[in-house]
Amino acid sequence: GLKYAADKGLAVVIMEPLLGGCLANPPEKLRDIFKQAGDKTPADWALKWLWNKPEVGTVLSGMSSMEQVVQNLRSADESGVGTMGAEDMRVMAAAREIHEELHPIACTKCGYCMPCPNGVDIPRNFQLYNDAAVYEGNQAGLNRVLYYDCPEEKRASSCTACQECESKCPQNLKISEWMPKVHERFKRD
Repeated sequence: GLKYAADKGLAVVIMEPLLGGCLANPPEKLRDIFKQAGDKTPADWALKWLWNKPEVGTVLSGMSSMEQVVQNLRSADESGVGTMGAEDMRVMAAAREIHEELHPIACTKCGYCMPCPNGVDIPRNFQLYNDAAVYEGNQAGLNRVLYYDCPEEKRASSCTACQECESKCPQNLKISEWMPKVHERFKRD
């Protein structure tokens, strides 16, 4: 989509470049990839990767502190098309592979899929599922408890697969296909 828009002469604005903040504070396995590659933060790597693409016109990154504003400005100032070499791209490819492996559902918790006509809290269900996948062990058990602590209408089991949410999802997730998997993951024996 990015290259197609650029080929048509359309300016491309990137929204949620840090996956709703998830890439700013990734799991340890992902953080280790970036630490081994140098002193840039995970957020800096992600922003530089975007600014390296000639098709990107601007990047809209949410910031919640002045420190983050300064970091993002510095990152943009030091970035640009062609500033990432082959080794940098190798690091990003390895990071992407680990991120996808750790987070089976690429939900950023933006909430654009909401409100669900049946009351399902889609982002919360996906977060519980992903957290259980990333952290396993005690977290998986805790997330089962958290799933059943939600009112029944907010649980994945209440999804009727109407697909109303899917046209609103900027990640193009097949939400109606994921909801039964989420419920199955937390289903009581």
